[in-house]
Order: sequence, then structure tokens, then C-alpha cells
Amino acid sequence: MEIGSRGAIQFIANQRRFRSGEVLKILDAKFVFGIFALLMALIQPSGILAQETDISEELMLQPRAFDATGIFDLKNIDPSLTGAGVKYAVICRSFTYINKTPQNDYRPVINHNCFLSTQFNFHQDDKLPWGISPHATAICSILFGEDPYAYNPLTGPFYYQGVVPQAKADIYEFWHFVTNNISTCSPPDADILTASFGNQFEDWWTRGIESLAERYGLVIVAGIGNGTDDNSSVLYPAAGSNTIGVGVIDSVNADDLLLQLANFSLAYPEHSSTGPTIDGRCKPDIVAPGNCLAADIFEPNQYEPTGNWSSFSTPVVSGAIGLLIQKAKQESELSMAISPYGGNCVIKAIVLNSATKLPFWHKGRLRTDDDHSAPLDYIQGAGMLNALGAYNHLTAGRQRPGAVANTGWDLNQLDNKVITSNIYQITIDEPADKYITATLSWNRHFEKYLPFDPLPEKNSDLRLEVWAVDPINPDNTYQLDYSDSSVDNLEHIYVKADPNFTKYEIVLSMNNSDKDTSDNIERYGLAWNVSLEQAKDNRFWYDLNADGNVNITDLTIMFNNSLNSLKSSDDYLLGDINLDGEIKSDDLATLLNNLDTDNIDNDQASESTNQPEEPSLVTNAN
Repeated sequence: MEIGSRGAIQFIANQRRFRSGEVLKILDAKFVFGIFALLMALIQPSGILAQETDISEELMLQPRAFDATGIFDLKNIDPSLTGAGVKYAVICRSFTYINKTPQNDYRPVINHNCFLSTQFNFHQDDKLPWGISPHATAICSILFGEDPYAYNPLTGPFYYQGVVPQAKADIYEFWHFVTNNISTCSPPDADILTASFGNQFEDWWTRGIESLAERYGLVIVAGIGNGTDDNSSVLYPAAGSNTIGVGVIDSVNADDLLLQLANFSLAYPEHSSTGPTIDGRCKPDIVAPGNCLAADIFEPNQYEPTGNWSSFSTPVVSGAIGLLIQKAKQESELSMAISPYGGNCVIKAIVLNSATKLPFWHKGRLRTDDDHSAPLDYIQGAGMLNALGAYNHLTAGRQRPGAVANTGWDLNQLDNKVITSNIYQITIDEPADKYITATLSWNRHFEKYLPFDPLPEKNSDLRLEVWAVDPINPDNTYQLDYSDSSVDNLEHIYVKADPNFTKYEIVLSMNNSDKDTSDNIERYGLAWNVSLEQAKDNRFWYDLNADGNVNITDLTIMFNNSLNSLKSSDDYLLGDINLDGEIKSDDLATLLNNLDTDNIDNDQASESTNQPEEPSLVTNAN
């Protein structure tokens, strides 16, 4: 079982390195940051630092990954969102094993300054004394930490605040949770279950987690794995059909820590595991930055960077979901979004539908023949977490079939007999350059008892369509797009509106004609939105190694990716700028037209990551 410990090992190494005096290599972080910002502004007006306008703000609040995902924007709009009243079940593996036996060192270091106001409850068996896990410490600080007097040698002082510092924090040792909750199908007293570990294969306990989600509407968020460099395929439970699987977006490849913590590029297969699953489903569901400052286990007032690991992007996503749940608890008209009867499907639909598409987003493997059968991108999922966008979806409110607003959600059902389809009608007054996004989510079904076998006879195959409607001449009405996977319990559409049509229909239907079921009823969560086309001037279409320069190194990467694609159709084609399924001469020409010519002569090839190789700690799930 992969527990994310490779990242934790590097996290410890970073902490020791920073205390060893290596920080003297950078005498003045503010000065370096300022010079770099000036240079980048001159050579790339739409580049990495285009959105950074206030260096003092950069040093004020951490983790800056929250800025990239809209969490800070959301809290500025609604400062009451602190996680108050939200209950978390954080499942933590032991950090060390002896003869395959976990040593019970699964806890965060609670005497760190950022946890002084956190009320932890620990759930464990008492066969061994408990110990500290740097992995759990980092996860819990991203979620629950708060410290106005935080410090790092390279950044100086700053205000540290986790996503949900006032949430209830129940920390479960993994095997205790398996024994007392999963094996008995007993849900924890929690709104969200989050886990930054996993197994490369489905097992009875991973199916048990999916059964909890199905039966109790429990939102489950888990890390998808750390990519090919870590020999990680998609990990369960994140790869499960009823969970939200989270991938990681890399920091920019810069020597300056401030730049790394504030700027993020793409999800790369080397560092973020890619789908499909063994049974052909799309995963991950969403991606988020993972490189956050997190509590130093050695010093109670210091913080160190975690690195680009899905273990640490997972609490960013689960934290943002906690803010949505808090809002839904505060306002009764939003309470259906967290219903125990399918509320997890609504939350999943909202979070995925609001996600930001990054460069190279394309359903499936960046090919041209999978748009309808693969609902998500195999490495980005639905895109990058957008907490503010998700909040706007949620607060738009529940809207039932019929005429609806251009943003909204619904918790509803289809069945084989009476309601075989539902239609949501939207009007776009100015459809030019507008995009329609719609996401449909429902649960797969499992036995309630060990070994939690799947119940395929109870599963439904739902279909999602968008139609352009001409109410005057029905003959002009046509299907704009559809999503109909035969294996996923998720459908997703992101399509440009037709400028000649103002009326549209989002159509949900049940395709169970091949099932001999007379009473099949399926609850679903649906979210939709109409928005302007997302910006196409993102620098990471061309800066393929995220080092701040578009140069010979990026041309080399594109060329190598092109050669690799000839050997295997499974490669993720970073460099296919026009998204036609191949890296060809026109992609090369586009990159050449965007070269930073002033830097070509001084090109310094760099690695695509700042984290050195470390061996993974793998333990048995038995």
C-alpha cells in the first residue's frame, strides 16, 4: 500500500536541509523575488507572475496554493467560512512498519503552534504507544492549522491558516478505522472522509469505503497517486467510483521558494497518476496544487514546503469542500446538497463542474475519438479546483427540471418506469463565446456486508446531453454534445454554445433497456453553468517544463513526446497544442512563435521537478 510517504520523507529532508545552513545560498528572498518578477514581466506579459501584483501580500498569507484554487477569494467574499460546524474524519496510516506491522505513529504533532487552537480527537487501538507522523502533520496543518506568527527561513514571517481551522478534527488510525467502521459499514461521525494513501488494487476495504459513500451520502476525498516516477498507478480508494480522486499540479520549476509556493503549472504524468482505471473509468476527478508550507515536526513555530505530492493536494480539495458543506449547513435552502441520500453526488458534481480547465485539457488521452465515451481528462480530471466557482454553483441553489437559471444544481432521481428522463431548460441571451458546462454524478452500488461485493444488477447507465433548441422551428433543433460512458458513473460536458441559438436543454436519461429490473431508481447529482470561454493565453501551453522560459528545452520536450507517441498511443501528449490528437508541425510552429528569443542563447536545461528521487515506503494492505 502506497501511503504517500515518499513525499513525507522528502518533507523531512527539506526540514533538515533548511536547518543545515543551506538557506545561506539565498541571502535575500525578497530581493530575488522582486528581480525575477521584473524580468518575467518584461519577457512574458501573460506569464507566470502576471497575476502577482503585491509582494507584501505574497509574504502575508500561506499556503499560497489556496490563492491558486480560489480559496482565498472565497474567504474574502464570505469571511464566516472557517470550517466551523464541519466534521472531518482524517484517516492516517502509520509512518513506519517493522516486519510489515504498523507501529502506530500516525498522529500529527499537536504541540506545534498551528494546532494550539485545534481540538483533535484520536481513534486508535492501544496495542502500541502512539507516535508522530510527518505525513499526517502536513495534511492536518493544511486543513486545520492557524498561526499568525509563522516562519520559514526563506520567506520570513507570515500568517499561516489552513482551509478549515475551526472544523472538528477526528484522526483515525487506518486499521482501527478498517476494523471499527469499514468492516461493519458504520459511518464515522463526519461530513467528510479524507485519505492521502491508497492501494494499487481494489480490495474489500476500498469497496467498503464506497459502500459508506453510497449508503450514507458521505463525501470521500482521496489522493490518486504520485505518478510514473513513483511507480504509482491510480490508487484506491481514490480510484473508486463513488469517491473524489485528487491529482496534483506541480509548482513552477524555480529556485526561489516564494515563486514555487505561489505559482503552479500543470499536472504531469510523472508526478500525478493518470487514468484510466483497470476497468476503464476516468480518474482522477480533479487536480489541485500540493506544494504548501506545512508544520515542521521539529520546530513548533516553523513551516517547510511539502513538495508536489497528491497527499497534500488532497486536503486542499477536501478543505474547500468543507467550506461548501459549512455554507450548506448555514442555509436551509441549500441543505439538499448535503443530504445523506445522494448529497455526495451533488458535491462531486458541483466541484467538478466548476473546475478550471488547464492547457491540454481534453477528454481521455488527448485523442480525437474519445470525447463522448470518456467524460474526463485522464490526468486533469475535470480540471483544477476552483473553490469560488464551486461556491457560486452551490449558492445558485437547487433547481428542479424545467426552466432554470444559467448556474445551478439538483438532487433528483430517474427510474425505469415513470421518470426515464429529466430536462433542464436554460436561456443564453448572448451566446457568442459562451460555454455550457454540465456534470452528472451518481453512485455505484455495493453490498452492505463483507466483502462488499459490487451489485452490477442495481447499477444504472445514465446519459447526459445538451441540445440547441429552436422553439419556432423544431426541425432546426439539434444535439450540441453528449456524454455517455458505458463504465463511468459520471458524465461531463464542456461545449461552446451555438451563437445562433439562445435556448438550450440539458437532458438526462436512463439507458437500462438491457437490464431486467422493474424497480431500478437512481438518485443523481447534477450541476451546470454558462460562462465565458476560459482564457487561452496560459503560458504553460508552451513552457512545457514550467521553468519560466519558453526555449530550446521546451522544443526538445515536444520532440521527445512526439517520438514517444509513435511508440505508444497511451502517452499523454503534452505539446499537442491544437488538440488534434498528434504532435505535428503546426504544434512546433506555434511553440516557435512563442519562444522567449532573448533567452535562447542562455538556455539552461532544468529538470521538471525540484524534488529529488526518494524510495517509496510500500506496505501490505493485508
